[in-house]
Order: sequence, then C-alpha cells, then structure tokens
Amino acid sequence: MKVSPIGDRVLVKLEEVEEKTASGIFIPQTAQEKTQTGIVEAVGDDETITVKAGQKVMYDKYSGTTIKVDGKDMLLVRMSDIMAVIE
Repeated sequence: MKVSPIGDRVLVKLEEVEEKTASGIFIPQTAQEKTQTGIVEAVGDDETITVKAGQKVMYDKYSGTTIKVDGKDMLLVRMSDIMAVIE
C-alpha cells in the first residue's frame, strides 16, 4: 500500500523504542514513552513544507494520526507539528 500525504501533511516512520533497559529489564509497551522522533517517508504538495524524505525529525508528543503501512507504524502529521530536523 502506498500513502501519499496531501497539503501540509508529512508521513513519518516511527523509530523503534528499546523494549529493554541497560540492566536487562523488559518494559511493556503500555509503560513506554511515546517516541517523538522519526524519519520522513513522504511529504504533501504544500509550498510551506520545509522537510524532505529521509530526514530525521522531532515532532510534538501528541500530534498526528498513527497508521500502519505494510506492517510498519507510521504517523501522519501536519508540518506545523514538526519542531526540528535532527542531523
């Protein structure tokens, strides 16, 4: 399945969260912090979008809509919800 964002939307691939601490204790999904970084997969067609596919970005904690694309967790967010590009 291919998802193409429209307007000022950006499709972000969520980063995998470490499920185990350094001491070897496993953390259940319900107790983990929601990840706030990811890789841009696709961008909409709005001129205000300043990120490109492949860039690592930081976004607002409770922003966007989580979707599954080919079994991978993705987040569809507005460009205004992206706070920084991480280099």
